[in-house]
This record gives sequence, C-alpha cells and structure tokens, in this order.
Amino acid sequence: MPKDILHKNYCEKAEKIREWFASKTLEKGFPIYSSYDIRDSGFKISNVDANIFPAGFNNICPTDKESSIEIMQEFLDGHYGVKTQKILLITEEHTQNPHYWENVATIKKLLEQAGRQVQIGFPRQLEAPLVMTSITGLQIPVFSGALDSQEVLSFKPDLVISNNDFSEAHDAWAEKLNLPMNPPRELGWYQRKKSRYFHHYNLLVDEFSELCGIDPFNLNVATEAFTEFDVTEEASRKLLAEKVDQMIARLQRTYTAKGIQEKPFVFVKNNSGTYGLAVIRVGSGSEVLDWNYKSKKKMKAAKGGRDVEEVIVQEGIHSRVQAEGASAEPVIYMIGCQLAGGFLRTHAEKNSTESLNSPGAVYKRLCVSDLNISIEGSPLENVYGWSARLGLLAISEEAKEMGVDFRGFQSTPCNYPLV
Repeated sequence: MPKDILHKNYCEKAEKIREWFASKTLEKGFPIYSSYDIRDSGFKISNVDANIFPAGFNNICPTDKESSIEIMQEFLDGHYGVKTQKILLITEEHTQNPHYWENVATIKKLLEQAGRQVQIGFPRQLEAPLVMTSITGLQIPVFSGALDSQEVLSFKPDLVISNNDFSEAHDAWAEKLNLPMNPPRELGWYQRKKSRYFHHYNLLVDEFSELCGIDPFNLNVATEAFTEFDVTEEASRKLLAEKVDQMIARLQRTYTAKGIQEKPFVFVKNNSGTYGLAVIRVGSGSEVLDWNYKSKKKMKAAKGGRDVEEVIVQEGIHSRVQAEGASAEPVIYMIGCQLAGGFLRTHAEKNSTESLNSPGAVYKRLCVSDLNISIEGSPLENVYGWSARLGLLAISEEAKEMGVDFRGFQSTPCNYPLV
C-alpha cells in the first residue's frame, strides 16, 4: 500500500484518530523526548527502533530546532509546571565522543531557550568539574550529578532530565534521587526489553489500523524474543537458527499471499541494546550456524561490555528511501507527544536491507515541516509521523506494564494539529 493511500485513509479518519490518540495518552506518563528509526519499503512502513534517551539532537534541521523551543516549553509548563525552572541534565560519560557532546549542547540550549536553567552532570561524584569539547569546538562544563554533591545541593534542581540511557542501573545514585525524573531511570536499558516495546507497538497498530480501515501488515513489524541466547553455545545457536527459519517461512507465506516479490529476511538484535550494537541481518537459519568469529564477537557484548543474554528475531524491512544515491531511513524525534524534528540517516556502504545505524552513517536534512508537503507525490507526515506517535503510545504502555512511576508528571491528554 503506497504512502499516498495510507495518507488518504488517515485524513478521512483524522478527527476519530485524534480523539483516539488523546484517549490513549490520558492518565499516562510519557518521556520528555524520544526518537524512532523508521523503515519504508513501499508495502510496509514501521519503526524498527525506539530510543527513550536519544542522542543526535544536533542532527535535526535548523527549522525543527527553532520550532522545538515552543514544544519544549509547553511540555515543561504543562506537565511539570511553570515553577519547574532548574534542570539537572544527566548525560552519558562519553568523554571522547565530540559528536555526543554536540548533542548535549543542543539539548541544553533548547532547554535554556524554553526558559530553564540547566546544569550538566554525570550520575556519580566527580573530584572536580570537567570541560567537554563538542565536534564544533563548544566547551561544555560538566559537574558531579551525585544528588548529595555540593554542586547539586547549591544548584537546587527542580527536575532531572536524563540523556544517559542507563545501560548500567546506577542504583547507588538512584537511592538518593528524591526529584522528578524524565525519562525515568527505570526505562533504562539495564531492564528495558525491545520485545516488550514491539509487543505493545503491534497491538496499537492493530487498533489504529482497524480505526483507519487499513491492513495492519502495512504498519507492523513481526518480532519475537529468544531468551536462551548464548552465542558461545552451539545448542543455543541451533535453536536460534530454527526460530529464524520459522519466522522467514511465515513471512514468505504472507508475502506470497500478498503478491510481494521481495525475499524476506530478519534481524537478530540484542533485546536490551542501543547504539546499533549486537545487530546482525540474516537471510536464513544457516547463516546463524555459520557465524564466524567476527559475527560471534559482535553478538557477544553490548554497550559497556555487558553480555548479550537475550535477542529478538525481527522482520527485516528494506528501505526504498535514498539520499544522493545512498540507502537512507527517516529518524523522527518527538518532544512529549509532538513531532519535534528529524533527519535522514544514510550510509553509502550499506544496501537497502542492512542496518544503517553503524559507523560511517551520514545525516541528511529531513525536517518535520518537509513532511507536511508532498515529496514526489507522497505526503509523508501522516505516515512517518504516525509511526512515531504509535511508538510513543507503545512506550507509555511499556512503562505501565513495567510499573514505572513518572514522578511529578501531570498527565493531560495529547492533542495535535490536524494536517
């Protein structure tokens, strides 16, 4: 189903969809920001990764950065109150990654333009403040983010915002946390599961598709957990290979029934991972059995050296999107429940079926404002934008299932402008 047909169905049901979205966000907590990697094969458009602690704010287009100021101010005022003025921004500790610090500088500037005071900290004690340098040469002071440190006690923050994805739990730091925090630490990768997120995402796709009168196949992404993963054990790899073959066989039957010519493939991904680590494309179970030393090493360790103990097997969606001849995928950023920015992730060395979130990726312009117009006859906002919105709802359902408390968050139903 091409994007223009999807768009037509959305527009015809626009008011009902808007009411449904508002009802789904009522009495729910959701993150201050999030981002979604979206794949568009022509017959299927779905987000294939959702990041609750997104980096890359520096890559969104200047127009989106400007419009995001008002969205951020509305989020903070509406959900935490106008008296919430001082923000402690907890970051990753990538001291040698200047691109990450450009992202931090962008978030800090956005919060300041939204009328807040911001202090940056690591979730631990520091002997002395540090100064980080971004890729454009910005000097960024970083203080101790320990809640009993002199820097935090002097600053007296009203709200903690995290850009640290908590791949490590930082339990000792959290024990002293008595402030509202968004996103909550409990949504960190130390306990979050991609399988849980995609379970809720696909359920929401079913609801949304029934409302719109479309086939959920066009928006969902088949995803199954494999919890007995140990890349060093042959028996585990054999079981995984069987699961891969089973999913590919099911996808092939569906593709054949729908007249789709493409050959199905899947991705094996760390169930609790980020930064594109521990992700491999496979076209059959035999490829899993034939993994060489390099592939096994790739699937053994995640961020921070943590072992990969669970994976998901996920339907692969090839990308027909290109930028200057390179394979590309839209990445959509949200602030609260509003579309806030985006870019195209491109990779000249990867084909349309491979993961583009890997070293060598280049970011091209894609603004939310661009999505409101017809690009080559395809109006995109209601397509890519709704994949992101469904992702946000899935995160709120995921958080509810996990019992995550959005402390201090004042829940109000989300409304958005009809396009």
